[in-house]
Amino acid sequence: MIGSYVAVGDSFTEGVGDPGPDGSFVGWADRFAVLLADRRPEGDFRYANLAVRGRLLDQIVAEQVPKAVELAPDLVSFCAGGNDILRPGTDPDEVAERFERAVVRLTSAAGTVMVTTGFDTRGVPVLKHLRGKIATYNGHVRAIADRYGCPVLDLWSLRTVQDRRAWDSDRLHLSPEGHTRVALRAGQVLGLEIPADPDQPWPPLPPRGTLEIRRDDVQWAREYLVPWIGRRLRGQSSGDHVTAKGTLSAYDIKMRIESVA
Repeated sequence: MIGSYVAVGDSFTEGVGDPGPDGSFVGWADRFAVLLADRRPEGDFRYANLAVRGRLLDQIVAEQVPKAVELAPDLVSFCAGGNDILRPGTDPDEVAERFERAVVRLTSAAGTVMVTTGFDTRGVPVLKHLRGKIATYNGHVRAIADRYGCPVLDLWSLRTVQDRRAWDSDRLHLSPEGHTRVALRAGQVLGLEIPADPDQPWPPLPPRGTLEIRRDDVQWAREYLVPWIGRRLRGQSSGDHVTAKGTLSAYDIKMRIESVA
């Protein structure tokens, strides 16, 4: 029975793409925390979400890992390195070495450290060209998990998130339904009884023509890709002025989810 959980990571774990009622985000980690809390007596569960969007691996290690070690929870979810891998010129082998050092620190303090692979980007414009690099990094993550006995939240194999409805309009972050499916898969990884199947097929969509797809791609590039590249060139991050959500109660998370459902 997991009585405490700390989520460490970047925008994926912060929950970007899954908006709450107050301008902050919910996300898979918060939803997963509710699944864990429901298995404890009321009030007997501690949760903190330390993730901040845009953070690189070294920033996560410097800012979040020491706090997670200090809290010494029963469970830590550790998702980091994705933003590094997306940057031109980075070496997935080298990023994985730094990732492993962080895992060693976390496993010394937490009961269980759950690590996370990257998504399969085969259908994502631009990012599909990084698919091999992501797969290489994923291989390292799985090997590190084997060495330290870490459960793996394998997002590459979660085929239902290949559907465009699992993604926000920016195509970089999950939609609320996508985050929900990841939370359910996390529950599966830890052997929990979950309320729904994350692999449940989506309802069929009407076919889209080539012209419609091309128009959507152009709009996406103008609205999201060009600003994203601009921030990279200027050395800016979407999380420059963002602070972590910190300690949250399962009740508050439930209220936020219900208010936007």
